[in-house]
Amino acid sequence: MLTGKQKRHLRAAAHDLNPIFQVGKNGVGEAMCADIMDALEKRELLKVQVLQNCADHPKEVAEELVAGTRAELVQVIGKVIVLYKESKENKTIQLPR
Repeated sequence: MLTGKQKRHLRAAAHDLNPIFQVGKNGVGEAMCADIMDALEKRELLKVQVLQNCADHPKEVAEELVAGTRAELVQVIGKVIVLYKESKENKTIQLPR
């Protein structure tokens, strides 16, 4: 579980990132969760964009992604979701205590 200070740190780090995944009308599937888990292992922090044609609300999509990837939800702002998961091999982000 991330503390408020850690979430602020991660939000600042994610500010300049571009979304690398998009959730469309098909919603969140197992294949997408697997791809996001692989990307989180390499990057630790990423953004996911919810497209306009997605029937689900971005907060619902975020809950599905967190459940499917076992990542931490950093932020949902508008239609952009920020996820964090500590990498086992490529630890690059140092979180404050």
